[in-house]
Amino acid sequence: MKNIYRHTERGFEKLTSLATAILGNSITFIIALGTVIFWLTNKRFYTQDIHSAIGDVILGVTFLYLFIIQKSFIHFSASLHLKVNELVASHKAASNAVINAEEKTEDEITELSKEYAELSEQIKDVEQENILNQFHKTEVNDQ
Repeated sequence: MKNIYRHTERGFEKLTSLATAILGNSITFIIALGTVIFWLTNKRFYTQDIHSAIGDVILGVTFLYLFIIQKSFIHFSASLHLKVNELVASHKAASNAVINAEEKTEDEITELSKEYAELSEQIKDVEQENILNQFHKTEVNDQ
């Protein structure tokens, strides 16, 4: 059962990656723009009442914004990933396991997230220990 779930998840991730790439493509936007222009210049559009025409214009603009927002998100996401990858790569003590995390599966990201949560807890414990040690040292020095 778990194997089926993993296979389904990988298939869905590939599908979403493909859909994201298609929706963020400039050619797709040009096709969508052509479709909207065709619809708005169609004779049927001019025979509608004003309320339907306004609704169609709003629908067309919203439809085009879908592609614009997707393209913008892809650009922003790619630049953010590059910046994070540069920060990770430039820090000697950092783990390179998170470089290109956007290409990892959801399960791999969840596993990395758990590892970093455990690491965070360990760091908190060490910091609390250091604070207690410093507090005890100051008490000893005061006496």
